[in-house]
Amino acid sequence: MKVKCVLCDSINDLDDKNPLAKKLRNRPIHTYMCDDCNERIDKRTKERWESGFKPYRDPKQNDDW
Repeated sequence: MKVKCVLCDSINDLDDKNPLAKKLRNRPIHTYMCDDCNERIDKRTKERWESGFKPYRDPKQNDDW
């Protein structure tokens, strides 16, 4: 199955038996992001959180991360 990354528009091949390929086939709302983009976003998000950035949390909810 050919998939296209939503960020960098690179085209990759996924094995048809891969669980991710099945998820993308059966639920078109889900999008594919290549490993490079996924790692880049993960790294930058962790850097942002370590610098003191806190995402908005609804004060009505008490559950901590």
